[in-house]
Amino acid sequence: MTDAQRTVIRIMLNAVALILTAGLFESIYLEGFFSAVLAVLILAFINAFIRPVLLLLTLPITVLSLGLFTLVINATLFKLTSAFVPGFHVGGFWSALGGAIVYSVLTLFITIFLFPPPGGPHITFHYRRL
Repeated sequence: MTDAQRTVIRIMLNAVALILTAGLFESIYLEGFFSAVLAVLILAFINAFIRPVLLLLTLPITVLSLGLFTLVINATLFKLTSAFVPGFHVGGFWSALGGAIVYSVLTLFITIFLFPPPGGPHITFHYRRL
């Protein structure tokens, strides 16, 4: 399987994960599969370019909150994505927080189980002679 095929499959599976997330929350609305794919692409763009800047700017707050402020950033970016995608609406902060957590967990499982690292896990044993 080529890298392009893996990327397309990953985008489609992440869109399905977003549809499942929207199905779990009444205040998260998703119009259809095309809106889900567009939301996944914009969310990936936002996470690649805006999230690192926000994490750097809010580093003191994140350290003081023992990393919990990262959840606020994730929820904000999830809600921000809904502002750019027609057919995708997130009702409020708490639904954005829950949706971001559920979506993250689903995409984590997709990545771990369907796209494992090449060669799989490596286990090395070292023996010493006595």
